[in-house]
Amino acid sequence: MMTNWWNNRVQPLAALAAMRRLIANPDATGEVFRIIEALKGDSLQRAVVRLGQSETGRTLLAQRPDIVTRLSDRDYLRSLPAGSLGWHYLQFVESQQLSADGLVAASDEAPGRRRLPADQQWLGARLRDIHDLQHVLTGYGRDELGELCLLSFMTGQTHNRGINFIVFMGRRQFRRQAPEIDVDACVAEGAELARRCRWLPALPLEDYLPQPLDSLRREWALEPPRRYLAARALLDGAGMTGVATVAPVPQ
Repeated sequence: MMTNWWNNRVQPLAALAAMRRLIANPDATGEVFRIIEALKGDSLQRAVVRLGQSETGRTLLAQRPDIVTRLSDRDYLRSLPAGSLGWHYLQFVESQQLSADGLVAASDEAPGRRRLPADQQWLGARLRDIHDLQHVLTGYGRDELGELCLLSFMTGQTHNRGINFIVFMGRRQFRRQAPEIDVDACVAEGAELARRCRWLPALPLEDYLPQPLDSLRREWALEPPRRYLAARALLDGAGMTGVATVAPVPQ
């Protein structure tokens, strides 16, 4: 019990220090992981309990599949039908010059999760590893607003104080940069879409890569982020492309 309390303790001062370093250097992805680790509390523990309440979730916990292996197999992804989830994912990561294992090294800068029970370690890694896949599923881009909205979607699915803190700070910064955009409405939309759709952590997403993306969105009630898309159109029209300043994060 004492070990669980120690691993799940909230460390606001550590999170604040990491946030200051992240603001000074937005490319310091490792600081994002430090914020998450400092504020996560018992979010992973509660998510594991929720996984155990469904048949698919129990199967995932029992098998603990490594989705990075599948997402890193570019030959496999290229063999998938056009329009499939895996096909769209490949277009996304190649256009953005990303890789499925790109966040693994950065997460090593905050190694505290290694002290957690095995199920929580696995789920934390999986939530980290499906970040870019969730970009594809939701339709959020890697621009700053898109990252904020996706983070809101993620914590709407699996509550996390660290992600909430990053979104809060990101919203403040975005208001100053683009006051003509209702960033609060866009972020709130992300959380609402998360509540309406299927709980993605309980789905064997690697098994769905060959399936048509449009069909999966309908099946899982993933509605388009209309407020974000409208805001993105305004920003594009004004020539504000919006480079992402909030790094992808795990739970």
